[in-house]
Amino acid sequence: MSETAITVPGHAAHEPHVQHHFSDSAQQFDAAKIGMWLFLVSEILLFGGLFVGFGLMQARHPEAFYEAHHHLDRILGLVNTVVLLTSSFTMVMAVHAAQTDQRKKLIVFLALTLALAGVFLGIKYFEYSHKIHEGLLPGKYFSHPGAQPEQMLFFSFYFMMTGLHGLHIVGGMVVIAWVLKRALRGDFSSRYYTPVDLVGLYWHLVDLIWIYLFPLLYLIS
Repeated sequence: MSETAITVPGHAAHEPHVQHHFSDSAQQFDAAKIGMWLFLVSEILLFGGLFVGFGLMQARHPEAFYEAHHHLDRILGLVNTVVLLTSSFTMVMAVHAAQTDQRKKLIVFLALTLALAGVFLGIKYFEYSHKIHEGLLPGKYFSHPGAQPEQMLFFSFYFMMTGLHGLHIVGGMVVIAWVLKRALRGDFSSRYYTPVDLVGLYWHLVDLIWIYLFPLLYLIS
């Protein structure tokens, strides 16, 4: 995709992707990145509150939480961790490909990241199906025979935190697909790759949140 400089009165020559209120591409990139970091901080605060709530309830009911976590499949949790770590790597490579004008590699790595996100959700679907079948559900829907009533608190947090994380995965897939569509169209180059970089930051946060969720829920000791 060719990019022709456009002269705007009172401003330096602009590339098509530069909004009129920015003096150049670098200023627009910095502003966009600051905005993304502010958004990511709000996401950290959101999950941080859930982590604190989980810790408080676990301190009050340590035995019930310890017994409840045995109903989680550590192998599936570990596989999903590897899947997300791999997707984080492919996202890094996608950003690098955009920065170095490697359009084909950019497309391949974005597609791989999207596919790995789908694998993660597929595994989580099997986990959720098992919990539903066993009656290991949040709140009043908890009906697992012989389980301590306090274990309901564990699964309330489990579904709340992993469900919210799953929604972030879905959101990430949507924006990755959007960036992939634009990459296929040839919108990105070493001169303009801001959307790829920002989506990469978001995806790394989603991966990082899971790195905390996995030991918190699956490796209670």
